[in-house]
Amino acid sequence: MSPASGSNVNAALRAKSTAAGAPLVRAVNLSKEFPSGSDGLLSRRRLVLRAVSSVNLEIESGETLGLVGESGSGKSTLGRLLLKLVEPTAGKVFFAGRELAALSRSDLRALRREMQPVFQDPYSSLNPRMKIRSIVAEGIEIHRLARGREKEERVVELLRRVGIEPDALDRYPHEFSGGQRQRIGIARALAVNPRFLVLDEPVSALDVSIQAQVVNLLQDLQAEMGLTYLFIAHDLRVVEHISRRVAIMYLGRVVELADSAELFDNPRHPYTRALLTAIPTVDAAARPERLKLPGEVPSPLEPPPGCAFHPRCPYAKDICGRVEPPLESGKGGHAVACHVFPAP
Repeated sequence: MSPASGSNVNAALRAKSTAAGAPLVRAVNLSKEFPSGSDGLLSRRRLVLRAVSSVNLEIESGETLGLVGESGSGKSTLGRLLLKLVEPTAGKVFFAGRELAALSRSDLRALRREMQPVFQDPYSSLNPRMKIRSIVAEGIEIHRLARGREKEERVVELLRRVGIEPDALDRYPHEFSGGQRQRIGIARALAVNPRFLVLDEPVSALDVSIQAQVVNLLQDLQAEMGLTYLFIAHDLRVVEHISRRVAIMYLGRVVELADSAELFDNPRHPYTRALLTAIPTVDAAARPERLKLPGEVPSPLEPPPGCAFHPRCPYAKDICGRVEPPLESGKGGHAVACHVFPAP
């Protein structure tokens, strides 16, 4: 079976799974803490960085879930937890109904074909000493998917699919632009025929004109191959364009989750509102009044009690500093963690 025909079969199977509506990826009370030494030379109190705290999340087969938040909010750590690139401190991750922590080493190795990352920096994510031929073929060889001429044809087909001509096979990463390198990184991820991609800020290091090309490529590949994406970004304009649903993270927690159109039209959490009013626009008349947040993001080493956002929230009440609001769903699945502006 050729690579093209194989991908068509897989796309059909994944479309069927999408129609069933079952979540492909599910996180249950997922948390990750990193030890961070002590708070002083003579102190015995050990500090812990709470990167992800009690996240519950589902990603349906075939959809794109956008994940948005400031730097240090835990977005990348959450993506790595879903791929089992780091071990959770607490909670569980399920992929296609199977709990990752319960799998044997051989089963997990086989399942890794199904889950692949695309990294933020196309300049450091490709081995500068390897030719493009070897970079794209590496996963094929590790998982023993093809060899010889069949492997070569598969590599050529993957490169063509992402817009790289076959004459690039024997060139090195430094001979390509940032956008071309990211396309090669996408081809490498697709080489093992995955179902789920964690796209960790895949366009943030690229020029704006190139960003649009790569985002359109990702959408075309998703339609052709039935892929499921977690799209991590801080640019809300890109997230709105590519995502079916959007989750907003703040200091390790998901504070709002809704369909893309609903979240952009009816943001509930004050943090989401602040992010949306900060989006640049050329139409001054249509520009919403900027919601400016005082202070800085608290340290994840010592997060504030109650709602982690309350020290910066212009609407905070007394309860916000005492009780942590749960993420509760309302109309149409719009979920919000806020005492002042609950789910609609």
